Amino acid sequence: MVVHGTKTAFRFKEGSDVFTPKDLIELSRPAPGVANVPGDLILVPVSKYSFEDNKNEKAIYIAPVEAIIQPLELPLTRGGQAFWLTHRIIAHVVPNEETKVQDLYVISVEFETESSDTAKIATPNPPVLIGSFPTSTSDNFRYIPESGVLVFSDYVYEDGELKAVKEADEAWQNRGNTAFVYDETYVRHWDTYRGPKHQSLFSVKLAQNDGIWSLGEEFINLLAGTAHSSPVEPFGGNDDFDVSKTHVVYTTLDPELPPAWHTKQNVYVVDLEGKDRKEVTSGKHGATHSPVFSNDGTRVAWTELAEDGYESDRAVLVVYDLKKDESYKLTPHWDRSPASISFSEDDNYIYFTAGSKAHVKVFVLPVPASKPSSDKKLASPFKLTDEHTTSAIQPLPGGRLLYSQNSFTKPNDVYIIRGLDQLPASYDSWDHDTKDLQAQSFGVSQLTRFTEEELKGKYLDAGEEFYFDGAERKIQGWILKPKGYSKDDKKKWAPLLLIHGGPQGAWEDGWSTRWNPNVFAQQGYFVVAINPSGSTTFGQDLTDAIKEDWGGKPFVDLRKGWQYILDNYPQIDKDRAVAAGASYGGYAINWIQSNPDFGFGFKALVCHDGVFDSQYNGYSTDELFFFNHEFGGQPWKNNTRELTKKFSPSNHVHKWSTPQLIIHGSKDYRLPETDGIAAFHALQQRGVPSRLVIFPDENHWVLNHGNSLKWHYEVFRWFNQFVGKDNAN
Repeated sequence: MVVHGTKTAFRFKEGSDVFTPKDLIELSRPAPGVANVPGDLILVPVSKYSFEDNKNEKAIYIAPVEAIIQPLELPLTRGGQAFWLTHRIIAHVVPNEETKVQDLYVISVEFETESSDTAKIATPNPPVLIGSFPTSTSDNFRYIPESGVLVFSDYVYEDGELKAVKEADEAWQNRGNTAFVYDETYVRHWDTYRGPKHQSLFSVKLAQNDGIWSLGEEFINLLAGTAHSSPVEPFGGNDDFDVSKTHVVYTTLDPELPPAWHTKQNVYVVDLEGKDRKEVTSGKHGATHSPVFSNDGTRVAWTELAEDGYESDRAVLVVYDLKKDESYKLTPHWDRSPASISFSEDDNYIYFTAGSKAHVKVFVLPVPASKPSSDKKLASPFKLTDEHTTSAIQPLPGGRLLYSQNSFTKPNDVYIIRGLDQLPASYDSWDHDTKDLQAQSFGVSQLTRFTEEELKGKYLDAGEEFYFDGAERKIQGWILKPKGYSKDDKKKWAPLLLIHGGPQGAWEDGWSTRWNPNVFAQQGYFVVAINPSGSTTFGQDLTDAIKEDWGGKPFVDLRKGWQYILDNYPQIDKDRAVAAGASYGGYAINWIQSNPDFGFGFKALVCHDGVFDSQYNGYSTDELFFFNHEFGGQPWKNNTRELTKKFSPSNHVHKWSTPQLIIHGSKDYRLPETDGIAAFHALQQRGVPSRLVIFPDENHWVLNHGNSLKWHYEVFRWFNQFVGKDNAN
C-alpha cells in the first residue's frame, strides 16, 4: 500500500501472508464478553473499520456457552451500547440525533437447544422502544433484576439535576465567550479542559409489567449533596462501581484533597435512593479500584494502594464486612497487584486478575469468614491461567468462570474454565501447597473465534522470552521475529528496540491496536521489547526501582539487554539498528540521544509524546502527583532541581546527532506538544536529520483510524530511509 503526502512515496511490505498496518486497523476488535445470569449465553460487542467505506461498523454477537454453533450477529447501525436485562432480554441504548438524547430499546432473544449441534439463537421480534434518557452522555449501565433498577453514570452541573443538563448545556455554549476560568489545579486532564460538569451515578426504575418494559422518569442522583465524582476520570468506567439488590458501592477521589497532586480514593456504599451513605475505607491509603459486592450483599471488596500520590504502588485486596463493620487485607504479602476482582457464586472465593511476568493471569483465593489469624494460606494465590492477557472475569453457575483473553497473535476471544466447584470447600481446608490442589486440572474451552478467518494465513509471531542479568536483578524481554527469519541467517535483519511507556508498565503478551510488536516484525524488523527497571508484573521492587532514577538503572538494563541480543543472535545486523518509544519510552529515546556513550549505535530513532525538558514537565503535566513522586518532590525543590538537571534531555542537546522522527498529539495534556516541538527545534538547529508529525486532534494516543495509518506510515518510512535498503527479503 502506498501512502502519499511526502516528497517520496513509501510502500509498506505487503502480501497475502503479511499482517500490515492496514490489516491491524481494519481487523475486527472484539470487546470482552459478558454472560447472562444463568450463564448459557454471552454478549460480545465487536467493531470493525473499513477504509474503503470510511466507516466503523459496530455489532453485538450472541453466542452459546455450552453449544458449538455460530454466534448470532446483531448489527448496531446507529451505534450505542448493549447489556443484559434478563437471561433472554438485551437492552440497547441508542443515540437519537434529532432529540439529542439516548433512547432505550429492548431486544428479545430465543435460544433453543437439544444438543450442541442443533442449538439455535434468534431474535423473533424487532427492538422495542421503552423510554429515553434526558441526555446524550449516559454510560456505564448496570441493571439489578431483583430490584428493577438501572444504575448508570452521566455528566451533570453543580445542581446535580440530570433533566436540567440540556438547558444548562445551551446556556454554557451561548455564554458569549469561550473562556475557562480556574481557581484550582486540574485545569485540564488527559485530553479535555475541565468545564462546569462532572460525572455522577444515577438510579432509575426499569421494570417489566404484564410483559411490557418501561423506563422510569425519576432519575436519582446517588452522589447528590456530596463533592464526589464517579467514575473517576479519565479512565474510570463501570469497574469504578458495583451494585447489589439494595446498594451501590463506588470509588471516588478524596473530596478534601487537591486532585492534581493526590491519588487517594475512598470507597463508599449508598442505597439505591442515594441515602444511608457510608465510607468503608479509613486511615492512610492511596487509590482504590474495582469495588465489588459479594453475591449476598454482606461484603464488599476492592483493591487498594498504600501510598497517596503514587499510581503504581502495589495493590492489595481488601475485604470489608458490612455487618461486622470490619475489614482485612487478603493479599498483604503477595508481591503482585490484583486488578479486576469478583466473588464466586457461593462467595467462598475471590477470583482476580493480576500481571505476573509479562502476562495477565487469573488467580483465586478463599475468603475467610473473618479476619484470618494467619496469612500463610494467603501468601500465594492459586493460578488458574498462565499465559497471555486476561480480563473481564465473570463467575457462572456450576463452578464455571468466564473470561476474555488476547495475546501477541490475536485480539480478544472468550474462554471458560470449568470444574471450579472442585476447589477446597472452605478457607479452613485451603492449602495452596497440597499436591491435590496443585494437581487439580480445570477444563478450559474457547467459546469464540472472532478474528480467526481474518488472520488465516497471516504470519504472526507468538513471541520468545529471554532473561539476562540487569542492573540489580534478572530482567525479562521479548523477541518477535520477522516473516522469513531463519536461525541460519547472518546479519540479515534490522533490529528494532521498542521501549515501553509508563514508565511503570510492561511489554505483555497481549494485543495492541497502537504499538503492536507483530506489525513491526511484519515490516521486516527483528523486534526486541525489554522490561527494564520500572516495569510492572515482576514484583514491586522492580517497579519502584525507577523512582528518582529515570536515566539510570533502566538504561543499564536496556544496554545489557541489547548486548545480550547482539551476542546471541547473529541473524541481526547491528549496523542497521533502530529504536522507538512513547511517553516514558519517548523520554528514553531523547535520553539515548543525550548519551552517545551508551553505545547503542542506532541509525534512526522515533520519539512519540516524549519528555524533552524534565523540569518543565513538573509544571506542565496534568497529573502533578506523577512528577512529584518520580522526581522526589515539586520541581522547585533543591533535590528535585538537581535530579531534573541530571536527567533532563534538554540539558544535553549538544550531544544529539542521530536522525529522529518526533510525533506528538496537540490534545496530549499528560505531556504537552511543546516538548515534541522543542526537541524538533533542537534537532533542526543542530542540523540533525529530523521530522515532526503533529496530530492536532489526538491525545497521548493516536486513536483515529486514518491517523493510525499515517502514524505507521511515517514511522516505517523514517526507518526505511536510514536502514531499509537491505531490508527487503
